[in-house]
Amino acid sequence: MQSLPWGRGRGDGSVIWHALQRGLAILVVLLLAWQGWYLGWVVWWKFANPGTTSFMSLRLDDLREKEPKAVLKKQWVPYERIANPLKRAVIAAEDAKFSGHEGFDWEGIQKALEKNQKKGRIVAGGSTITQQLAKNLFLSGDKTPWRKAQEAVITLMLEVVLDKRRILEIYLNVVEWGPGVFGAEAAAWHYYGISAAQVSAEQAARLAVLLPNPRRFGRLPDSPYLAARSQIILGRMGAVDLP
Repeated sequence: MQSLPWGRGRGDGSVIWHALQRGLAILVVLLLAWQGWYLGWVVWWKFANPGTTSFMSLRLDDLREKEPKAVLKKQWVPYERIANPLKRAVIAAEDAKFSGHEGFDWEGIQKALEKNQKKGRIVAGGSTITQQLAKNLFLSGDKTPWRKAQEAVITLMLEVVLDKRRILEIYLNVVEWGPGVFGAEAAAWHYYGISAAQVSAEQAARLAVLLPNPRRFGRLPDSPYLAARSQIILGRMGAVDLP
C-alpha cells in the first residue's frame, strides 16, 4: 500500500500561509505609504496654500464637457481679508460646533442618521467643516464606505496638523459657491461685485445658504426659500465663536 504524503501536505500549507503573510504585509505597507502621501500634503498645506483640489478638478471636467474652454473662478485670499460676518455665517450654516470639536460632531451625525432613517433616504449628512475640507481636497463625492473611511482618516490628519484658523482659511478658499465658483473671494465678486473683505452680515448669510447645494442654489440665489433660510443663519451668527 502506498503511504500518504503527509509531510508534503504540511509543507504546502506552510508555503501558502507564508505567502498570505507576505501578501498582507505588502498591503499594509502600501496602505501606510498611501496614508503617508495624504499626510505629506496636509503638512505642506500648513505652510503653503492649495492651488487646486480634487473636487475642483472634477467640477472643471464636468464644465468642460459642455464648454471645452471653461475655467474656474477662484482667487486665494488670506484669512484676514475675509470678512468676519462671512466666517460666522459659514460656521453657523455648516458646523456650529466647529471651534469646539476635534473633527467630528457626533451629536450631529446621530441626528443626521435618525433623519435619514425617518425619511428613508439620505437627506442630511452631519459632516463638519473639517470633514468637508478632507473630501474637497483629496476625494470624490462618492458615498462609498471606503471613501467615508478615508475621509475620516484625513479629517484626523487635518485636525492634528492644522489649527482651526488654518482649517477654516483653507475651507473658505476652496469650497464651491456656484457652478465653477470656488472660494470666498470669487463668490463675493460673482454675486455682489465686491471683495470677500467687504461682505456684509446679510450678504454673508445669503452666501452661506448656498453651500449645501451650490450648483443648484447658485442659479437662484434670490429664491424665497434661500431668503428665508438666510434670515435663520443671520440670527445664529452672533453666537458663533471664531477661531
